[in-house]
Amino acid sequence: MKMVMAVIKPFKLDDVREALTTLGVEGVTVTEVKGFGRQKGQTEIYRGAEYSVNFLPKVKLEIAVPDDMTDQVIEAIQNSANTGRIGDGKIFVYDLGSAVRIRTGETGNDAL
Repeated sequence: MKMVMAVIKPFKLDDVREALTTLGVEGVTVTEVKGFGRQKGQTEIYRGAEYSVNFLPKVKLEIAVPDDMTDQVIEAIQNSANTGRIGDGKIFVYDLGSAVRIRTGETGNDAL
């Protein structure tokens, strides 16, 4: 099993959710986060005053998937979250040792 973590722009969340649903992904954890990468924040004007936004709003997705679905999930996220501009986000994949469904006690891929 793998844990796919993606950090994307907030307005792309619905597009990514639809792409993952099409693949048959049944569970996604979504967290609103803030951060910066190569953008290093941005400067905005509010009521005539210029100010710096050091941490930009992002959305973090965490999706536990079986090994054989990992590449499809990555491709779906990449294609649906892409705007072609800086700040589109990143996808991280790491090994998931185990998973247990609390209600039934199922383990491994069955718990996903």
